[in-house]
Amino acid sequence: MALDFYEGLETDNSKSYWTGHKAVYEEAVHAPMADLLEQLEDEFGPGKIFRPNRDVRFSADKSPYKTHIGAYLEAGGYIQLSADGLACGLGMYQLAPDQLARYRDAVAEDLSGAELERVIARVREAGPSVVGRDALKTAPRGYPKDHPRIELLRNKGLIAWQEWEPAKWLGTPAAADRITSFLRSSQPLKDWLDAHVGPSELPPR
Repeated sequence: MALDFYEGLETDNSKSYWTGHKAVYEEAVHAPMADLLEQLEDEFGPGKIFRPNRDVRFSADKSPYKTHIGAYLEAGGYIQLSADGLACGLGMYQLAPDQLARYRDAVAEDLSGAELERVIARVREAGPSVVGRDALKTAPRGYPKDHPRIELLRNKGLIAWQEWEPAKWLGTPAAADRITSFLRSSQPLKDWLDAHVGPSELPPR
């Protein structure tokens, strides 16, 4: 029913659709996600579900509702369910300016940069993808275009990501098992980012 709900919302992203199907959202979408977060809490900490409403203040798309449900885990990790199925991510999606500077320094340095390459290879071998976010089209200022890790240097974020197409197991304990496996497999990437990038030290804007 959760997938059907989001298929309908993609077709009719309106308040009338949402109001008419709110009970379906609460019972078939929100409640199962809350149960899933509870199953993961012992290992990954409490989770929080994002609001279903979109922030349309600065967007040309004024559709009022997100066509997915998303949640994050205190220990790190993002979970998403939509009509396309289940997805999970871990890493640093969008680096603040001070984080980006530390990230590029660590990627460029021989020891830490080579370590990141090994980490990425290990994560990918286990199944998840590792993808850069908002990559520049050319080398960042101050770095040579022929740097051996230029593709990593161009990124403004770096995450592990995995998707699963709709299947019967989505509504079973197997969903928690697959997310747990993903998060454990992706942990080396988070560890590298925590060690070499860390949280932003800039004041909130």
